[in-house]
Amino acid sequence: MLITLDNVGKSYGIDVIVQGISAVVNENDRIGIIGENGAGKTTLLNMLMGILENDEGEIIVADNVTIGYLKQTDGLNPNNTLYSEMETVFAEVFKAVKELELVEKKLTIDPDDADLIEKYHNLQNIIYSKDGYNTDFQIKKMLNGMGFTEEEHSKMVGVLSGGERTRLNLAKLLLENPDVLILDEPTNHLDFDTLTWLEEYLSNYKGAIITVSHDRFFLDKLVKRIWEVEDTFMYEYKGNYSAFSVLKEEKLKLQQKQYEADMEKAAKLEDYVARNLVRASTSNMAKSRRKQLEKMEIAEKPRPVRVPLKFKFEFDVKPYDEVLNIEKLEVQAGGRKLIENLNIDLRRGERLIIAGANGTGKTTLLNTITGRNRPLGGKIKIGTGVKPAIFDQYIVNKSGSVIDNIWALRPKWTQLEVRSYLARFGFRGDDVFKESSALSGGEKARMRFCEISLDRANLLFLDEPTNHLDIYMREAITNALMEYEGTIVVITHDRFLMKSLDCPIMNLENGTGVFYKNFEDFMAKRSATQFMVKKVVDKAVKEEKQAVQLNQKEQRRKAAQDRARVKECEREIEQLQEKLDQYQLDMQNPDIVSDHSKMAELWQNMESDRQRMEDLMDEWAEISERLEG
Repeated sequence: MLITLDNVGKSYGIDVIVQGISAVVNENDRIGIIGENGAGKTTLLNMLMGILENDEGEIIVADNVTIGYLKQTDGLNPNNTLYSEMETVFAEVFKAVKELELVEKKLTIDPDDADLIEKYHNLQNIIYSKDGYNTDFQIKKMLNGMGFTEEEHSKMVGVLSGGERTRLNLAKLLLENPDVLILDEPTNHLDFDTLTWLEEYLSNYKGAIITVSHDRFFLDKLVKRIWEVEDTFMYEYKGNYSAFSVLKEEKLKLQQKQYEADMEKAAKLEDYVARNLVRASTSNMAKSRRKQLEKMEIAEKPRPVRVPLKFKFEFDVKPYDEVLNIEKLEVQAGGRKLIENLNIDLRRGERLIIAGANGTGKTTLLNTITGRNRPLGGKIKIGTGVKPAIFDQYIVNKSGSVIDNIWALRPKWTQLEVRSYLARFGFRGDDVFKESSALSGGEKARMRFCEISLDRANLLFLDEPTNHLDIYMREAITNALMEYEGTIVVITHDRFLMKSLDCPIMNLENGTGVFYKNFEDFMAKRSATQFMVKKVVDKAVKEEKQAVQLNQKEQRRKAAQDRARVKECEREIEQLQEKLDQYQLDMQNPDIVSDHSKMAELWQNMESDRQRMEDLMDEWAEISERLEG
C-alpha cells in the first residue's frame, strides 16, 4: 500500500467539504476522481499531497514513496527556457555527476580508500536511477511528446500561453517519474495528438495514477477504479467510467429495493403488534414481534439521486437552406498565413466539427467566419434568415449577479420564472445571486449557455464548449446539441462530443482543411497514420538511444583507458625521477668524474631520461585535462 486514507474529513467553519473518506492506493493503481465542480475533488488531492491538513482521520504515506502533483496552477520559472526548466528535474543528477568527477580524481591518488569507493558507488546509483547519462534524450523526448517543437525548446517560459504552461508542467512532472502521479484535469488545453500521446504514455506508466478528470474517453481508457465525490462523501466503484455508470445505477436500484422491502416488513410487524398486543391470546406473539422489530436493522435509505441538468437550444426562425458558404478562404494572424484555399458549404441543420493541433488557427478561423477578424482572401457568405450565437473559449467577465444578467434578457419574467430557468443550468438556491465576475470557469460557461438558449439562434458557433465543465454538465450540453435542429460549427477535442454529434470533422493540417466523414472515420485514418509515424519515430528513437548508449560506452571505455594510462605515466615518472636523482649522485663520484667515457655515457643516459620524463609529463597533463573535460 502506497497511501492509506482512514476516515478523512475536511471542513471550513461549519461547511463540511468532505467527510468519512477511507480508501487505499496500491502500486500500479489507476484511479479516476469525478464529481460536480465544487464537490471537493481538488481539496481531496491537496490533502493527499499534504498541501492541506485534514481535520479528521489520518492519511498515511508509505516510507520513501514519492508523489508528483499536476495542479491547475504551476510553479514554473518564467526566466527559464523550456529546456532549462526541464533540466531542473535532474538537479540532483547533475550535482552527482560533478561530485563523481572529484571522487574519480581522488581515487587516482588513493585507489584503495574505502570511503571514496563507497561514495563513488552511491553517486553512480543516483545517476543510473534517473538514467542520468541520457538526460538530453529524456528531455527532448518528453518535450516533443507534449507538442513542443525543437525550435520551441529555447523559448522562454514567461511568454507561454496558459495551455502551453499546462503542457510544460505536465512534461516536467512526467519526467520526475514519481511513485504516485496525481493529475488535476490533465487533458485541459491538450490537442488531439498530444492527448493521444499522453494516454499511451500513462497506460505504460509504472507508478500509481490518481486523476481528477471530466473526460469520459480519458477515464475509460486509463482508469480501473472510480472515486465519486458526492454530498461530502466518497464512493468507490471498480472499473472505468462506463462501468461506473452501470454499477452506480444498479447499486442505487438495489439499495432502494432493499430499503423498501425492509420498510414494508417493519410496517407489517408494527401493524401486527398494534392489533394483537392487547389481546390475551396473542399478546405473547405480539411481544415477540415487537422485540423482532426493535432488533431489526433497516437498510440505509438511498441518497437522493442527482437531478440531471436538462435544457434545450431552440430557434424561432427557420433559415434558408444555405446557411454558411466559404470559398477559397485565406486566414492570417500576426502577419503569418495560417489557412489557405478553404472551402466549406453548410446547409440547414448540418453540423461541422473543426479539429487540429494547437496553433493551427482554429479559433482565428472561427473569429474570421464570425466577422471579428478580416480574411486575407476569399469569400464568406451567411445565408438569409440566419441568426448566429457564439460561445467563446475565453468568456469575458460581466458585472452584476447571475440572476440580474439573465433577467435582463427576459425582463417580463417573474423572479420565479428566471430562477426556474437558471436551475436547468445548475444555478440553484443562493447560487443565482453570485456575482458574475466571481464565477468559476465552469460556472461562467453554464451562464453563457443559459444566455445562448435564450437567444434562440439557428446557427451556433462554439469554441471548446466543454472545457472547464464537470462530467455531468458535459453530458447535458452534449445531449442538448444532439437534439438541436439548427446548424452547428464547433471547435472541440472532446471525443465524447465528437462521437455523439456523428457529423463531418474538418481537421486543419498543413494550412488547409482535411475532411473526414465522422468520428469513426477520423479515428481510423488518424490511427493508421499515427501507427506508421510511430513505427518511423520508434525506429529513429531506438537508433538514437543505441547510438547514445554506444557513444557513452565508448566514452567510458576511453576514460578507463585514460585513467589507467595516467597511473602508468605517474609510476614511470617516479621511476625516472629516481634515476635522475641517482645520476646527480653519480656525477659526484670521483671515479666516474675522472673517466671521460663513463661521464659521456652518464650525460647521454641522463639527457635521454630527462627528455622521456618531459614527454611523459606532457602526456600526463593532456590526459588529465581530457578527463576533467
